[in-house]
Amino acid sequence: MRIISGTLKGKLINFLKNSTTRPLKDSVKENIFNILKHSKLINVKIEKANILDLYSGVGSFGIECISRGADKVTFIEQDKNAFNMLKKNMIYLSINNQVNILNNKIENIVTQNKKTKYSIFFFDPPFADKEFIQNLNLIKKNNLFKTKHIVIIHREKKSKDSLENSINVLITKIYGRSKIIFGIFN
Repeated sequence: MRIISGTLKGKLINFLKNSTTRPLKDSVKENIFNILKHSKLINVKIEKANILDLYSGVGSFGIECISRGADKVTFIEQDKNAFNMLKKNMIYLSINNQVNILNNKIENIVTQNKKTKYSIFFFDPPFADKEFIQNLNLIKKNNLFKTKHIVIIHREKKSKDSLENSINVLITKIYGRSKIIFGIFN
């Protein structure tokens, strides 16, 4: 797994070789960033953004954002092994000053944080997880989003999630087994 673009381009990211985490494929990640940069439907820039990377695993998405000029990325990862690898990646890449890494349940973090607002949200829950919608709604309820924002959700292409009460879906793309949904809070 590598960083595709920006100041850290070409550097490798350590990842876990187990069945509990699913790394975001480079090709899918590249397509997400192309849509963020070029879609007329999305009014958010990565540069200078404050990003919330949920179910972050080893940090592939958020690290790519830092490489492309984001100001700050908050990573939330509950799995202890993934969290430890995430910390190692931050040290290896020397980006500790631009990140906040939290090892906790998302709902605990979101309900405690009432001040910080984010412009980009990246949800990459396990494909079997349906509870991520509750976390999506908690962010919406606690108004943790800036006026100009985007929510990006990575799901299995066959998943049937009821998102209509949480976000307005702007774009849905399928890449192999992955479905990427872009939306804004309604």
